[in-house]
Amino acid sequence: MQANELRRGMNVLLDGRPFRVLESEIRSPGKGRAFIQVKLRSILDGTQREIKFSTADQVEEAAIESRDMDYLYSEPEGAIFMDSESYEQLTIPDDVLGDAKPWLAEGMKANVETLDGRPIGLTLPKSVEIAVRQAEATVKGQTAAKSSKPAVLENGVTIQVPSFIEAGQRIRVDPAEKRYIERVK
Repeated sequence: MQANELRRGMNVLLDGRPFRVLESEIRSPGKGRAFIQVKLRSILDGTQREIKFSTADQVEEAAIESRDMDYLYSEPEGAIFMDSESYEQLTIPDDVLGDAKPWLAEGMKANVETLDGRPIGLTLPKSVEIAVRQAEATVKGQTAAKSSKPAVLENGVTIQVPSFIEAGQRIRVDPAEKRYIERVK
């Protein structure tokens, strides 16, 4: 593909290594030719770099497979996922899981990305239902104004929740942003 077709979220190969496009901007200086300024993150090690491409440069797209898999359990080597169609199991190492590890729950469906059969990324669902383990007590009258307080969830993650949330309640959370969405009824 041509460099001017690069968009955020695309995967490309540079020097045989896979990168994900974080930002892509076409710039045309007052003098000279237009170029594409691209911010990339290595899929393998997470390092970031910025590159300038000419609008006519050719870029190779990375052949990354993406499929929905069910989380089964964790082992010292990593988390075990299973393809619900082929029943094939895949171990995803902790370094690939990153911030997603505490959010994994048995039976959860997640999108697993692989490159040449090796897991390189994991996308969690948009929202996760989880219980609040610990939350500060609400002060009388505090619920009138919109205020928030820290709460520890059953997976050990601390997030900000509205002041009316109490320990033991179930809430819906966006795991990517660690953000409260709503109370589960």
